Amino acid sequence: MAMSVGGAGGEEKPMSDINTTPLVDVMLVLLIIFLIAIPVVIQTVDDLEIPVVEFEPTETKNENILLSVSSTDANGLSPGDEGFAGASPNGECRVYVNVTPVDNVELQELAVKRLESIIENAGGVENLKEEDLPEVHIRGDINAPYRCIGGAIFTVQRAGFAKVGFISSPIALVEAG
Repeated sequence: MAMSVGGAGGEEKPMSDINTTPLVDVMLVLLIIFLIAIPVVIQTVDDLEIPVVEFEPTETKNENILLSVSSTDANGLSPGDEGFAGASPNGECRVYVNVTPVDNVELQELAVKRLESIIENAGGVENLKEEDLPEVHIRGDINAPYRCIGGAIFTVQRAGFAKVGFISSPIALVEAG
């Protein structure tokens, strides 16, 4: 800030600088008020009505990769087994490529081999187009914990597949409508 000191003579000129300190003080007070008030307003939203959207399901192409993910219960039983007690957080993750059971290492190897063959068929990485890459479709069991499905997603993305989608039951769409 500049400060003017009066001259030697007795003649003083009026000060032409605006004092901005009160303006800054008021702005800071308003900022603090809004910072406190806005989260309160956002958190008080009640009775949300989520829109119902109709969409046309996409067709699964033969070149797409289909993964099915499920989990065992605490006793090691899979969904569909007699006595299955529901997925357990400590249950074992089960991943299937089409109908073949695989573990994470095998899934990684299969995904890398598939990607290498796609690159080879395209004539190299420089000739590869985004539409040449197949999609990975995941059918996650409703009882499977997130760590199982998330692990499968992480594995195929680490292998190089960017398009990952989920398959849901058409019956759920009819019930929701």
